[in-house]
Amino acid sequence: MADKRHRVPARAVPPTGSRDKLAFLLALVPWLLEHDRVTVQEAAAHFGVSEDDIRSSVSLVAMSGVPGSTSTYQHEDLFDIDWDAFEEQDEIAITQHVAIDDAPRLSAREAAALIAGLQYLQSLPENADRVAIRGLVEKLSRGASGVPSQLAVAGDPDSEVLRLVRRAVAEGRRVRFGYLNSRGESEERDVDPLRVESIDSDWYLRGWCHLRKALRTFRFDRMSDMVVTDEPIEHDASEVRLPDTLFEPSAEDLEVTIEAAPEVIGLLADYIPDGALTSEVGDRIRTTLRVSHYHGLKRLIAGMPGTVRVVAPEQARRAVAEWAAAGLARYA
Repeated sequence: MADKRHRVPARAVPPTGSRDKLAFLLALVPWLLEHDRVTVQEAAAHFGVSEDDIRSSVSLVAMSGVPGSTSTYQHEDLFDIDWDAFEEQDEIAITQHVAIDDAPRLSAREAAALIAGLQYLQSLPENADRVAIRGLVEKLSRGASGVPSQLAVAGDPDSEVLRLVRRAVAEGRRVRFGYLNSRGESEERDVDPLRVESIDSDWYLRGWCHLRKALRTFRFDRMSDMVVTDEPIEHDASEVRLPDTLFEPSAEDLEVTIEAAPEVIGLLADYIPDGALTSEVGDRIRTTLRVSHYHGLKRLIAGMPGTVRVVAPEQARRAVAEWAAAGLARYA
C-alpha cells in the first residue's frame, strides 16, 4: 500500500561511513528478497545492527527506485513493502522490487568457466577462506541462465607436496625439502611458502628461500623429502612483493633466440625480457627468451609443437633436438 509510506519517518541508515551505509543497503535488499518475510528482530540479529536501524533502512529502501521512461517516479518504479505487516507486526516483506530481475545473467558456458576457475583457486593454499569460494560457486550455479556444464579441475600428481604446503601456510611454518637445481645438483632448502601456481601441467611453489636470502620459484617435481618444520615463517605474502610473472630474470639466465607463430607469443610473455628486440621472419616473429637452464627450455618448446623454433645458440638447438629425438625413439 504505497499511500502509507509517510507513516514511518526515514532517518539515516546505521551510523557509519557513507560507503558502509551503501554496502549495508546493497546487502539488505537481496537478503530480504531471499527470505520472503522476516521480522525486524531477525534482520537486526543477522546484520548485527539495532532494530531502529533496520526500520529506518527499510523505510529508505521503500522510497527508492529507478525512474521509468517518463523520467519521473511512478508507483511501479519504486520498491514497496507490506506496510500493514511492517507497522503492526514488525515484519518485513517486499511486495514490489525494481531493476533486480533486469540484471544480465551468465550463460551456462560462462558460469561453467567461472566455476572451473574458482575450483582452481580453491586448490591454492593461500585461499584459506575456501567456504566463501564454495558459496560463490553455488550462487553461480543458481544464477546462470542454464545449468552449467559439470566441470572439474584435475588434481595434480604431487598432491602430497600440495597438502604439506597447505598445512605449512595454515600453520605459518617453514618447509624443508631437497631440491634438484638447474645444474643437476641436489640442495636442501628451507623456505617460507607464499604461493602455489601452475603453468600447464607443472606446479610451482613461490617462497622466501633462506639459503639464497631471496624470493625463489620451485617446481614440485624437483622437490623431495618435504617436511613441515617447527620453525615459524619470517616472511609472508603481505610483506613480500610477488611479481606478476612467475619467472623473474636473473644474471645467470641463458638467452635463447626463437622464432614463434604470432598466436603463441602471448604464452611466452613470462620468458621474454623487457626491451627484447622482435622482428618478423616470414610468418613468424623472432625474439629472445631468458631461461634458467636448457632443461626448462626443452619442456617449454615441447609444449608448443610446431609453433616455436629455436634459432640460437647452437647448444640450445642441440639440447632441444636431442630431447625430441629421445622422445621419438621411445615410440619406435
